[in-house]
Amino acid sequence: MKIFFFKYQATGNDFIIINNLCKQFSLKEKIIQRLCNRNLGIGADGLILIEKIKNYDFYMKYYNSDGKEGSMCGNGGRCSVHFAKKIGVLHKKNTLFKTIDGYHYATINKNIVSINMTNVEFLTVEVDKKYIFLNTGSPHHIIFIKKIENINIKKKGRKLQSSKKYLKTGVNVNFVQINKHIFYVRTYERGVENETFSCGTGVTASVIAAYHKNKIFFKKILVKTRGGLLQVKFDTLLQSYKRIFLKGEVNFVYKGVIKIN
Repeated sequence: MKIFFFKYQATGNDFIIINNLCKQFSLKEKIIQRLCNRNLGIGADGLILIEKIKNYDFYMKYYNSDGKEGSMCGNGGRCSVHFAKKIGVLHKKNTLFKTIDGYHYATINKNIVSINMTNVEFLTVEVDKKYIFLNTGSPHHIIFIKKIENINIKKKGRKLQSSKKYLKTGVNVNFVQINKHIFYVRTYERGVENETFSCGTGVTASVIAAYHKNKIFFKKILVKTRGGLLQVKFDTLLQSYKRIFLKGEVNFVYKGVIKIN
């Protein structure tokens, strides 16, 4: 079977995107693993199928590089909007599309894509253990540290991901450093089981956690990741967070054909 694919990246978070509007593909776990493998396949943090769905412009079906269907992916969602525009699914600068966690509104202006993220109604703050847990479409464990470059992200992240607390569901682990006006996030992603260059839901979760802990006081923040800059803005209502937007650059890398057995 031949698969026509498009490779995208958003602040270094990279994806294989496949047009599945005719639903000709039903990819098995092992095939997705192979396609995402950086040595034996195309290489990516995840794989996305763009499909038709009633009442929305499209449906984004997201798989982690381990081959399992994942939860919401912020950067993947932004890449999907750019791709949908590229293949003619969108004829305007805004869209309403659906993912596993519900619908999302997004806007696109050339290579800049802004996406409305899931509302956050509940945060777990562990004062003694010095972390915050919240869900921004995917579950995130947030740790604030002083020197982010000194952390072995893979080792520390894997240890937390495999802990008894997260054994059933898994978790993404975010390490956050705030120095004056610089907000820096590094993320260990479940399903990839390694640090990625950027994580959209993780950056979003980190900003909300920092505001919740009074570490920042603005509702529009520029965040530095290993792959580039992302902007997060939001509104608050009592202890809940609404109208959350993740914004940044998206880049089409290349397209190709791969044959799989």
